[in-house]
Parts: sequence; C-alpha cells; structure tokens
Amino acid sequence: MCCLSFAQPTYPQKNIKLLVPVAVGGGADMVARMVSEKMAQTLGVPIVIENKAGASGSIAALEVAKAQPDGYTLMQCFVATRSTNPAVLPIKYDPIAEFSPIGMMARTSNVLVVGPKNQVKIFAEFLALARKSQGSMSYSSAGSGSATHLIMAYLENQTQINLVHAPYKGAAPAIQHLLGGQVDAMFPSLTTALPYIQSGKLRALAVASPKRDPLIPDVPTVAELGFPGFSAIQWWGLCAPAHTPQSIILQLNKALNLALELPDIQKRLLQMAAEPTPITADQFSSFMKAEVLKWPQLVKNTGIKIEP
Repeated sequence: MCCLSFAQPTYPQKNIKLLVPVAVGGGADMVARMVSEKMAQTLGVPIVIENKAGASGSIAALEVAKAQPDGYTLMQCFVATRSTNPAVLPIKYDPIAEFSPIGMMARTSNVLVVGPKNQVKIFAEFLALARKSQGSMSYSSAGSGSATHLIMAYLENQTQINLVHAPYKGAAPAIQHLLGGQVDAMFPSLTTALPYIQSGKLRALAVASPKRDPLIPDVPTVAELGFPGFSAIQWWGLCAPAHTPQSIILQLNKALNLALELPDIQKRLLQMAAEPTPITADQFSSFMKAEVLKWPQLVKNTGIKIEP
C-alpha cells in the first residue's frame, strides 16, 4: 500500500506577531507600523505589532530567538539588537546564529540635537560648553548599550568631553525628557528627531552620516567638523527565529520589498528621513554579519567603556 502524502498548509494561516523592541512613538516604531501594514495586505493576514522595550531591545530579541521558527513570530531587528548590544552588553542571545534574516526596511543617519535647556547653536559651542561644565551636562539615550548611547560615547571619546548618561526604555521617552529640559542633548536617529527639528523644538548641531542629509542640508557632519571618519547610521530590518523554513523567509522578503517599492511608502519614509532599502535575505545576512563585527571593533579601538 502506497504511503499517503499530506500537503503542508499554505503560509500564512493566522495572524503574524511582530515584536518591535522599542516604545511606541519612536522612529523604529513608526517605520515598523508603516511597512508591516502594507506587508499584511500582500500576505493576506494581519501583522500584529507588540512593543517590547527594555535592555536596548535584548528582551524582545531573546523572546524571538526562543520562539517557534514557523513564521508567526518576527522581530524588527536593528542596530542595537545586532550591533551595539553585542559590543557592550552581556547579551543572552547570539545575534547571528539564533536568527534568520528576512530583509532591511530602511536606514537613516543619527543627529546630535540639543533641547530648550541648552542654548548652544553650533557644534563648537556644544563642545566648549561640555568642557567648561566638567561633567555636569547630560544626555538621554534609548537605553544602555543602544546606538544612541554608544554613538554619544564615541563622540565623547573622539572630542574629549565628559557627559552624564541618562538611559531610557526607548527613543520616545528619551526625546520627551530632552524636550522637557531634564537632559541637555541626545544623538537619536534623524527619523525620530526630524519633526522636532522642523518645528524648532530641538536644534540639530551635526549628523553622524558620511555626508549631509538633504532634509537638513545646513547641518554639517561630525566628520567635516574636524573628526574625519566619524560615521554611524541607524537601520531597521526584519528577522525570524533561526531555522525558519527558507520558503517562508522568501515569502516574507517578497512582501517586505513590495511594500518598500510602493510610491506612498517611499514618500512617507523619505519624509521622515528614512531611506527605503529593499534587498534580498542573503544580502541582509551579509550586512548584519558585518555590523556585528563593526561596533565591537570600534569599542576596542577607542577604549570606550560602557556600564550597563
């Protein structure tokens, strides 16, 4: 008697959970919601976002790393969960081995901003005041070990200033305390900071990208202000647990890239200083492997010490 064969159920059959490892309202959260909404239309099932901030994204990353590799639990992976956390924190997950890369959503620069409490108008004034203050100026970050933390620590190292670090659970609360005057400065993604820069609530002093951003062309790069080689970007991607079937990865990558090719999504992303970046899963895998090596090397080269 011949063996019976059973066809595998078509993916997806139910809601997909997307863990976003930051608080509601930050740049990463906005990108995730915008892109996943369009992906859901292609896939034919809702993508339900669950914000799980804390430990610079490590809590969400660990949960997804241990989830079933069936395509129904995904995460928005980004520079903190794949690059800066492994460089400075004792994380409990392997940023490469325990995940299946799906694709990149977008990328943006980081921008040094000051709030209403700080009256400096240019980068040189910021450095002069920081040196004069002798360690009393403060800055907020999206959490210990986050990109917003490590980039500012890198700036401190390169410019020989000393600032007080105030970590928060995500970029949104960190920005709010900067706006409220509880801290002096921050180095968030341009996506997060742009609305406040445009409204005049925050002043941009410098960008960390290799070249100036077209949305704030009058703001110089840190590199051109006397610190050549200073470069740091934010990026957001999509990851699944390791061993997720390749057919599911390819289906998700296709839905992601179709979303990024939509004119309205491209327009909305560019308006918030996020560059749509449709690439293959293999290309994203190579990018992440390079990122995992980049920040630990930077920490080693500069001698930066980060306390959790």
